[in-house]
Amino acid sequence: MEIGQENSSDPQTGESISLLPLLSVNFIGTLGFSIVLPFLVFLVYRMGGNAFIYGLASSMYSAFQLIGAPILGRWSDIYGRKNILFLSQLGTLLSWIIFLGALFIPVVPLFKVDSNILGSFTFTLPLAIIFFARAFDGLTGGNISVANAYLADITAEKDRNRNFGKMSISSNLGFIVGPALAGILSVTQYGYAAPVLGAILISLIGTLLILFYIPENKQCSLEEPADSENTRKFFGYEIKECRTTMLETGETGKPAFREVLKLPNIPYMLVLYFLIFLGFNIFYTAFPLHAIAVLKWDIVQMGIYFTVLSALLIIVQGPVLSRASKRYSDASLIIFGSLMLGTNFLLLIPGNLFLTYLATLFFALGDGLMWPSFLSLLSKIAGRKYQGTVQGFASSFGSLASITGLILGGLLYEVLAGSAFLIAGLVIYAVFLLNFRLRLFEGEINN
Repeated sequence: MEIGQENSSDPQTGESISLLPLLSVNFIGTLGFSIVLPFLVFLVYRMGGNAFIYGLASSMYSAFQLIGAPILGRWSDIYGRKNILFLSQLGTLLSWIIFLGALFIPVVPLFKVDSNILGSFTFTLPLAIIFFARAFDGLTGGNISVANAYLADITAEKDRNRNFGKMSISSNLGFIVGPALAGILSVTQYGYAAPVLGAILISLIGTLLILFYIPENKQCSLEEPADSENTRKFFGYEIKECRTTMLETGETGKPAFREVLKLPNIPYMLVLYFLIFLGFNIFYTAFPLHAIAVLKWDIVQMGIYFTVLSALLIIVQGPVLSRASKRYSDASLIIFGSLMLGTNFLLLIPGNLFLTYLATLFFALGDGLMWPSFLSLLSKIAGRKYQGTVQGFASSFGSLASITGLILGGLLYEVLAGSAFLIAGLVIYAVFLLNFRLRLFEGEINN
């Protein structure tokens, strides 16, 4: 895969559209998120929380994204991808400003809990503000699903695997720079405020990029404008010449959830989406706790780990995926990748340093081959007319799984310690078995 080839031809208009601004926005969005990964667990503990509160704080984004993503997905079908990307990025910027405020508020106890199940913790005012900041970001956090829909709009089917791979590379570049930057900034005299200020600056740059460099791709609108005149004015919406008839669900013409479930093979894909996110998010909560309790890592070592992991992902999603996608189908890559990913989680159980870093190779092979291929197949099954809506509902399923996984990961680690990774591994192995049916879906698309 050659990252320098950042142009794509819109299959509807034939116009050449540069992917570079979209890739840059995706990189910046991931960078702004990943910069907090190495120190959030330390911050939660310092403010009175425990493993359960850490998982709960992490889940706030996903919980409120569950509400916001379908709405933003439908709005992107109506008002255009650019407008909703801008709204989402602006929400992220404001959420980081709120997050920064939590660092300068006295640690005032609100209530205390001492439970055999939840553990012992003190819920404080700064924790409440962090919860609110993460919730607000999640409510406006439809940028990933909208960006995926935008990419599907401007990409021919034969190029989707490659271009989704480029999106994954841009995300993983963010995951390389973010944790490394957090490790460097957190040990300065400004402490945890430094990486949060960095996230604010990064989010501001992303907002400006969307405003000035992301073109509206003239996506077909729904058959009806659907929302009030005031809402349309807010987004600067104008009815476009390009029209398409969507599933009729009343006066709005917007596909409801029950209508999306009627689309061929979409329910099965949504179940897989849920399970993949469930396994991932058990890991994302349990691993930082495991790194502190068993590996005795500090914030710098945590940053190094995530940097190494993301660097390997870039290699896999770059030249490896580029070559593999030419020889193997999306379904084959999804099947193989899920097997590797499940094995990665099992290698983390012993708490051995060598096995922990060996697991990053399995993680990179698994996620790097599976996820871009899964997104590519999902976009093909959804079709052009339903991209924004299906991506929005898929994001909601991911959010629901993230809420469950992030909270469950903290609770499981409190009870099972390193064996929590066994649960994550079993979930992904279940995905591996279910993925064999995807070969049938590919056959239907090809026919």
